Amino acid sequence: MGEGIEISRRSFLRGRHKRGSGRVSPPGATAEGLEACTGCGRCADACPTHIIRVIDDRPALDFFIAECTFCGQCAELCPEPVFTGRSQQFPHVAMIGESCLARNRTDCQACRDACPTEAIRFRPRAGGPFLPELNEELCTGCGACLSVCPVAAIGIREVEWERAHV
Repeated sequence: MGEGIEISRRSFLRGRHKRGSGRVSPPGATAEGLEACTGCGRCADACPTHIIRVIDDRPALDFFIAECTFCGQCAELCPEPVFTGRSQQFPHVAMIGESCLARNRTDCQACRDACPTEAIRFRPRAGGPFLPELNEELCTGCGACLSVCPVAAIGIREVEWERAHV
């Protein structure tokens, strides 16, 4: 079994973590496919949420701006065989850190409200605001919760496909 990587939102957005490149590729883009990428930028131009950036001739997502809607327009307009993998889910899920307002006795449910799959729910607790819980099976890794968190308490954690989808 592999070890998941826990990444703070700030480290994720700045590309600072120990394994991998620190960037998130568009859905369906594989490591092998990215070798064929010419950096033309058609995927970035096609993205309706404007989260694709071309950095060092490779596409990368910026969840600070918005979420990925899995529309597939990046793959449709790409002239190279870059998009050959899973296109409706990322190999990561959200993770809610300890700086979460609700975990620190301040009412906030922005992540729940933004989540298109309802993967984030809030559990009641006595004497304080409801606490967030993430259903990893429902989380697509789209980034909707990252862009709305007022205290940057949400990051991502890699998921092993074999273990996660058996």
